[in-house]
Amino acid sequence: MPLRYLFLDMNSYFASVEQQLRPELRERPVAVVPVMAETTCCIAASYEAKRFGIKTGTMVREARRLCPDLRVVEARHELYIKTHHRLIEVVDSCQPVQAVLSIDELACRLWHGEQEPEQATHIAERIKEAIRHELGSYIRCSIGLAPNRLLAKVASDMQKPDGLTVIRSEELPDRLYSLQLRDFPGIGSRMEQRLRRAKINTVPELIGLSVTDLAAIWGSRLIGETWWRLLRGEDVPAPPTHRRSIGHSHVLPPKSRCDSEAQVVLLRLVDKAAARLRSYGYWAGSISISVRFLHGSSWQTRHGLTPCQDTLTLVRATNDLWEGKPPGAPLHVGVVLSDLVHDRNMAPPLFEADHKLRTLSQAMDEVQRKFGVDSVRFAGMRGSRAQIPNRIAFTHVPEIEEDGRHD
Repeated sequence: MPLRYLFLDMNSYFASVEQQLRPELRERPVAVVPVMAETTCCIAASYEAKRFGIKTGTMVREARRLCPDLRVVEARHELYIKTHHRLIEVVDSCQPVQAVLSIDELACRLWHGEQEPEQATHIAERIKEAIRHELGSYIRCSIGLAPNRLLAKVASDMQKPDGLTVIRSEELPDRLYSLQLRDFPGIGSRMEQRLRRAKINTVPELIGLSVTDLAAIWGSRLIGETWWRLLRGEDVPAPPTHRRSIGHSHVLPPKSRCDSEAQVVLLRLVDKAAARLRSYGYWAGSISISVRFLHGSSWQTRHGLTPCQDTLTLVRATNDLWEGKPPGAPLHVGVVLSDLVHDRNMAPPLFEADHKLRTLSQAMDEVQRKFGVDSVRFAGMRGSRAQIPNRIAFTHVPEIEEDGRHD
């Protein structure tokens, strides 16, 4: 089987962009944080910081303990988004980009004349050189080449930073035996636990399973057969997926750690989540809000909904839930929309009032796309001193508008 896919994974993306743009950070341990506070956690770490055991999710206080010389910088999502879109242009000039998987991952399809190891490796090296030339030498990537996209992704993780790894079909499945179960995309902590309950603890044991065994573990004949074929290098379409939830959260800066400010921030997060809900073509059947308090405790509550996708209904539900918040200084607020139903499974609203609310939200989306995200909001979302930057979801990268704004 030929090499059909090239998978590119940016190395310590947020931190490397900061190091490229700020020479004083180069060769230094750097942690990127959502807000400058000791109570938050790192959302990215440079490779110099990773050597001290600092990683995504490490609390700032712990990170400083691990590395007293750590440079902590506040995230600048606008720059990461602009660099991302420039990255796509650069890669696309070398090889057409087939899929953008996240802010720091993308995949390219290799076609006839490009699928032999020598030609595919040349394309990968050309992409690396173009990134160094156009974006800077501190913005590095690891590239994997393999017969299918799953294995190309696995290959991209095998050598970091600045790696280039090829998995040839004739090397399968032996080339995979030294990996851990969690090295495969789609095997997270819960799936790993399910595999271990089935007495599957190693990759050789996983690959040795039959289609029937895999189907029993995954609970789907289609998924089981897909995994069996992918592990052997076949190029098969990914099984259809269903989005389970959409959420946003925010760490409050010190001046905004009071109920009134936190509620406004929460409503703005609801607004963002509702806009994403509509853009993906889903309706929410429930809403959950959460608060983490300065003293360490947390509170969460949930409310079921008649499936909806308009902002005002979700705002009203949020305000109702907020009434039950226990006392305490809020540090972090979040919202999750769940029990999602796709447009194709929804009938149009029966009542004129519901139809008007949906139309209003769609009109607001259009205004925000044209004039910027802060151009129109409900009154209760204004007045907070907390500035909410446009966070980057793992699988959703905002577009850049012509005037520099983005949705």
